Order: sequence, then C-alpha cells, then structure tokens
Amino acid sequence: MSRIFRRSLSSFKRAPQQLPIPEDSTQFAAYLNNVFPSLHFPPELAQRILTHGSHKTAVHGHNGRLSFVGRRVLESYYLLFLHSVARNQNQHDYEYLSSRALNSYLLGEHVAPRWSLGRILRWTPTVSQDVLLAHKNVKKSSAKQPVEAELENALMENPGIVRSVGLYKVMGDAVQSVMGGVYHQFGGSVAHRLFHTRVLPHILLPDKAEGVPVEFHHQALAICERMGGVDGNLLVQELASKRALSELELEAVETVQPKRVAAASA
Repeated sequence: MSRIFRRSLSSFKRAPQQLPIPEDSTQFAAYLNNVFPSLHFPPELAQRILTHGSHKTAVHGHNGRLSFVGRRVLESYYLLFLHSVARNQNQHDYEYLSSRALNSYLLGEHVAPRWSLGRILRWTPTVSQDVLLAHKNVKKSSAKQPVEAELENALMENPGIVRSVGLYKVMGDAVQSVMGGVYHQFGGSVAHRLFHTRVLPHILLPDKAEGVPVEFHHQALAICERMGGVDGNLLVQELASKRALSELELEAVETVQPKRVAAASA
C-alpha cells in the first residue's frame, strides 16, 4: 500500500471536524424557542432556518434545503387534509387547491407575520438602497442607515413595494424552512401538529379568492381545536392527532349518510 494511499485512507477514517457554533447562533434558537415554546431548537439548526440564501452569511449555511423539504411536508399534510374531508367530492382539483393555499407569497404574507419572522430572518433585498430612498421620497444623507433599517422604514411607508423587494417570497421560504426544520429535528408527528395549529388556521382567508376553500374551514378549525388550538403543545403524543383525524372522518361520513337516505326515499 503506497504512502499516499495510506495517508488518504487515514484521513477518510478520521471523524469529521466539528465546526464551532457562532456565538450569535443562540439568539436564533432562543427566538424560535419563544415562538414555539414546547420545542427546543439546536442553535446550528435555528441559524440555518433563519438565514436566507441572499444574505452574505449564507456561505456558512442557509435555509434552501430545509425550505425544499418543508414545502413538500406542507403539501403532503394539506393534501391529506383535503382527501380526508373531500373524499366524496370529485370536482376538486387538488393541485390547484394546493397552489392557491400554499404558495410562498401567501405564506409570507399571512403566516410569517404570525411568527414575526421579519424581526429575525437574515436576508438581503433585491433592490438597491437608492431605490428604497426613492420610494421614501427623501434626499440622500451623508450618514446612510443600514440596509435593514432603510428597508424596514421604506416598507412601513410604502407597502406597495413589498413584492418588488421579494419580502413575501423570502418570508414564505422561511415559513417552509421552519416546517422543514421541525420535520427534520422533531419528526412528522410534531410537524403535523404544527401544520394544523400554526399554519392551516392562518390561510383560511374567508374574504379572499386565495387560501383554503370556504367549505373546508369548519373542518380545519375543528382539527385545530382538537389538537390543542393555536397555542397548544406541539409535543403531545401522536395518538391525539390520529384521534382528531378519525373523529373528523366519522363526522364527514355522518354528514353524507342523511343525503343518501333522502335520495333513496325519493
């Protein structure tokens, strides 16, 4: 065995070096732990969840992969929900219903503010500071504020530029990243409860064309309450989640049977 090969083999067998956790990563964990009190996020994972790929620190890790996973988790739970409450209705296009309720812009507009992700998420807007200043209709000062402060002020005074800077999209990606991180760290049962108690109730949007169709609102709220409500413990045993869904399915059957009896008697 050559000397070079032995050296390579020994380096391969050596345990990978653990990268030091940045001192400020604990603030991200503390923030998520405060938003979801029953969960305890590792600092490294929390920092990755709350770092968008556009930020300068993304070279050390960002939430792209977790957002990808979280998007699929959200779609899976939403489609399972639709299938359980609309199994006797064939006219629904699941793909269309999923796109109108779970797109990144909608999640960023209606779910991210509930978790106040804008206060902690690290990201960089796609427009320059000059554009923000132009929207604010102010003259440039010699002492420029940080980009984050300028962005916050501009958004407060001109809500119309929110989409142009990609805020809703970035915040929606962060919501998906949280879901992906929860699924990765705490498992499917906790992620399932998170979806039904912290996501689904906020995308019902009864007065808008997007969101969950109004005929499913009653079932969505019923499941949320049976899982402990919007502030319920996310670590309750999985049996409670299964019981809530089974009771909902029984309720759906009971509402369909009277219609069949009436049709038969006619």
